[in-house]
Amino acid sequence: MKRHIYNKTFFVLLCSGFLSALVFTAEINTAEDFPEANITNGIVNAKIYLPDMNNGYYQGTRFDWSGVIPRLEYKGHTYFGKWFDVYDPKTHDAISGPVEEFVALDFADTKSGADFVKIGVGVLKKPDDKPYNFATNYEITEHGKRTVKRKNDVVEFTHELTDKTGYGYVYTKIVKLTKGKPELVLEHSLKNTGKKTISTSVYNHNFFMIDHEPTGPGMKITFPFEVGAEGKGFDSIAHVEGKSIIYKRALEKKENVFSAGLKGLTSSVKDYNLLIENVKTGAGVRITGDQPIEKLVYWACATTACPEPYIKLNVESGKVVKWNIHYEFFTTAKK
Repeated sequence: MKRHIYNKTFFVLLCSGFLSALVFTAEINTAEDFPEANITNGIVNAKIYLPDMNNGYYQGTRFDWSGVIPRLEYKGHTYFGKWFDVYDPKTHDAISGPVEEFVALDFADTKSGADFVKIGVGVLKKPDDKPYNFATNYEITEHGKRTVKRKNDVVEFTHELTDKTGYGYVYTKIVKLTKGKPELVLEHSLKNTGKKTISTSVYNHNFFMIDHEPTGPGMKITFPFEVGAEGKGFDSIAHVEGKSIIYKRALEKKENVFSAGLKGLTSSVKDYNLLIENVKTGAGVRITGDQPIEKLVYWACATTACPEPYIKLNVESGKVVKWNIHYEFFTTAKK
């Protein structure tokens, strides 16, 4: 975990006819010693934090622990970073990059004090009868087995879990840089090794911070369809122009914009084609997926802008589903 050095020396004068010194020293290591991997294809460079139940950067219970990316660079431009103020490894939003959350399995039907499963996290305990809250730090009762394989341009994460609830899975997430292209690819595979059908949704939060530009007139998000947006901050801070969400002004600290579901989305996989641009620096990214979007949430605060595409997963016992997300980085606007 991240630690800081403090050396404090205290001198106590002893009134015994001479001067003595009593020294108390406290030391804590300053280095960022989180498990990590650095990958490159000679075009894009990325840093990836690796999951670890004791020393990992992220130990919360909201997001999949695999593939946390605190830094990605292309042609001198940066795309991810620390968008939040206060860091704690178990805080739900102490995370960065194109991170994903799976909807908890059978949470509503789970009794207080019993266990439920979140893919990519583990088996968690339901503390009471309150509805699921992503900000709650649920107790992890079973972490499952994690394996990581690394090469120069790819990291492969595997999370295996079997639980008495009847759920079991082998979840593999591969984070790789495409050879010869400014592209990051997330390849997913979910094999159901349990008795119960896995029915859930998964979304990518996409915590973009392109060149650390504040969320405001410098940011533009474009969709392949005529988009409609209703919710907090729309019309007053953000608004829609045709296929794009743009901003009238920069968001202030603690302000946010939110839509529980953008309108205009169809069932076509072609709608999974999102464009995020920093119009001031010319850096941007195009995000495409190979599954239709179930719903498209949008959230932004002063430091990050996040289109959140959900996809639906139904995996029968013994079956496997696969899905991929591509991130193509560029430095001049694409239409």
